[in-house]
Amino acid sequence: MKNWNDLIDKQPIAIKIIKQMLMRERVSHAYLIQGDKGTGKAEIATLLAKSLFCQHRVNGEPCNNCKDCNRIDSGNHPDVHWIKPDGASIKKEQIAYLQKEFTYTGLESKQKVYLISNADRMTTNAANRLLKFLEEPSRQTTAILMTENGQGILDTIKSRCQIISLRPLAIEQIQTQLESDGITPDNARVFAMITQNLAAARALNQDEWFAQARKLVVQLIEVLRTKQEEALLFIQKQWISHFSDRDQLFLGLDLLIYWFKDLIYLQLEESDLVVFQSYLTELEASLRYWTRYDITEILYAIMEARKLIDQNVHPTLVMEQLTLQMQR
Repeated sequence: MKNWNDLIDKQPIAIKIIKQMLMRERVSHAYLIQGDKGTGKAEIATLLAKSLFCQHRVNGEPCNNCKDCNRIDSGNHPDVHWIKPDGASIKKEQIAYLQKEFTYTGLESKQKVYLISNADRMTTNAANRLLKFLEEPSRQTTAILMTENGQGILDTIKSRCQIISLRPLAIEQIQTQLESDGITPDNARVFAMITQNLAAARALNQDEWFAQARKLVVQLIEVLRTKQEEALLFIQKQWISHFSDRDQLFLGLDLLIYWFKDLIYLQLEESDLVVFQSYLTELEASLRYWTRYDITEILYAIMEARKLIDQNVHPTLVMEQLTLQMQR
């Protein structure tokens, strides 16, 4: 994204607020950009940083040609600092290092900006340290926090930030675009549900790993329904080896959530909302096997499994526990 107009269709309200703020020179010392994956948090944060440094800004738009704009695009601006999770979390030491860096005068101007991705993943000590940093703001320092989970941010931090909430992308729009690219309606529906990022959704259509992931979800359901005694072995031998890192595990769990939500849609006779359209026969079989109460309990169990994975509980243990909870 090169300018704010590139994002106006995606996030019209948020972009209008930011542009008005820039044109009126009413920049806050801290922002919290919150929204689902793919809604444009990083793009907005980067454009905001460029707009703050660009010396040739016109109507809130950065020029994209000056030294500051080019350095921010390349990630090499000396006065723009990105903080991202170190492993599972953002640690106190990362915030301490940031504070130390900000005690120095900017190398090329008095302005300094720091951007924190996945801000909800700060440890308690890191969050408290950041809070002290925010409590003594410098007029030349701007903090930009990003999160998919606004509830995971301390209220005391949120109270010191201007909150920019991003609206979810319209799944139907993404699905229509994917279909116009030649992707089958069934696949387009699945891809649009998984990611609201159009480029990422297109990439899934060429991803053999994802195709196998979807098959494994359907196979797990079949094993749970017909061969429960083999379910744990399936998890150990096939599931864990395929979903081998955190992001892949999250995706596998998300696919399971979509499957059981599809069962609810079928119960409500809302078949047009079903994600796994290619597997209606298998969904009908699942619907005969699990009751509505079972389905609700399983959905809660999957979401709890997601939390445990995020807390670094061993994936095999999490999946084995979930498998037992999914059995009747």
